[in-house]
Amino acid sequence: MKIVADENLAFTEYFFSEFGDILQVAGRTLTHADVKDANALLVRSVTKVNEQLIQGTELKFVGSATIGTDHLDISSIEKHHITWSNAAGCNAQAVAEYVITALLKLNPELIDRNEQFTLGIVGLGNVGSRLAYMAGLLGWNVIGYDPLVRHENIQQVEFETLLEQSDAVTTHVPLTETGCYPTFHLINKEALSKMKTEAILINSARGAVVSESALIADIEKNNRKVVLDVFEHEPEISEKLIDLVSIATPHIAGYSLEGKARGTQMIYDAFCRTFDFNADKKFETQLPLCNQYFDKQDLKYTLKKYLIDIYDISRDDKNLRACLKDGKIDQKAFDYLRKTYPLRREWAAHGGPKA
Repeated sequence: MKIVADENLAFTEYFFSEFGDILQVAGRTLTHADVKDANALLVRSVTKVNEQLIQGTELKFVGSATIGTDHLDISSIEKHHITWSNAAGCNAQAVAEYVITALLKLNPELIDRNEQFTLGIVGLGNVGSRLAYMAGLLGWNVIGYDPLVRHENIQQVEFETLLEQSDAVTTHVPLTETGCYPTFHLINKEALSKMKTEAILINSARGAVVSESALIADIEKNNRKVVLDVFEHEPEISEKLIDLVSIATPHIAGYSLEGKARGTQMIYDAFCRTFDFNADKKFETQLPLCNQYFDKQDLKYTLKKYLIDIYDISRDDKNLRACLKDGKIDQKAFDYLRKTYPLRREWAAHGGPKA
């Protein structure tokens, strides 16, 4: 069996080497020639799996170790009778921790604001619901908007109400352009105008959920604090946008060791079901031990004292800004940052809470 895999997948050899030969390639530049004689393709969000890529191949399985599917042309995949799978929820905990870390970096005093601070979560799927739980542990007031799901433990409001009442708005939706509730440019000029001028905006979902032109105009007018891990025209990211946002990171919100490993585990399980193999490997056996910062310590106390040791988000911001060249982020440097990213550990690995 031939397996083609994105070179940035975690633990590929551990999970798949017993099944055949693995060709590891750069996901963004993967071509039809790479997969023509492959039986399985393992990707991340940077690879567009479409008709051009998969037609006339031997593919029987496509696995994406990511929570989203907007990079997968599912109709074409199914037309060719190829089984596909993604890894919904694999890095939900990592993204939730990223959002909290970003907020505390911008304003450390938020950790003691309790219900005086209102966090508005747009999208209450795996990530949004996990974030709501974690924010609740800090005593923050949480409101959410999601017309497609209902959560008994989360106060859900209309989108406009969430924008008007939140002290921070964070997006956790897939990128869709059709249907009853499209998310393309969900955060646009009108939405931004309804937010408090001092409210923080965080986007770690998909870049085009936020209109870049509207965002730039809003920051220039209101000096809004904005955190971006994803960008509408990624990997084309302008110096003007980078200069305006408060924190910018290279699409790594979900890049925890646990999240990466869990994503590979999930497509490994699906791969084994597809080819009728025994799925007997577990990612937990591959994880090293790490410092126990939360051991018998109060959550808020630990975050106040050790958050920068657990995850120094300013390092990621600094490293991305260092990639500026000729008025924009250099694409090769951007991809290299992601390829060589030192995967952080989730709070639970340090003895902390998880949903």
